[in-house]
Amino acid sequence: MQADGPRACRFGRRWYLNNESWHPSVPPFGEMKCILCWCVSGETHCQRQECPPGACASPAARDSPCCTKCR
Repeated sequence: MQADGPRACRFGRRWYLNNESWHPSVPPFGEMKCILCWCVSGETHCQRQECPPGACASPAARDSPCCTKCR
């Protein structure tokens, strides 16, 4: 028996529609902005944001909440 359409995904206590993406929330830390999750036909996939390699001696301000940049 086949479903009528693409299935939703459950992550924690929430449901997400097919092709919907979100940043997961992990108690007690809160929203994980460096990780992106998405729903694909009922399966949840998550990936940490990739940052360019840090080839500097002293990292400075952050380019994004997840990656640092050189001075």
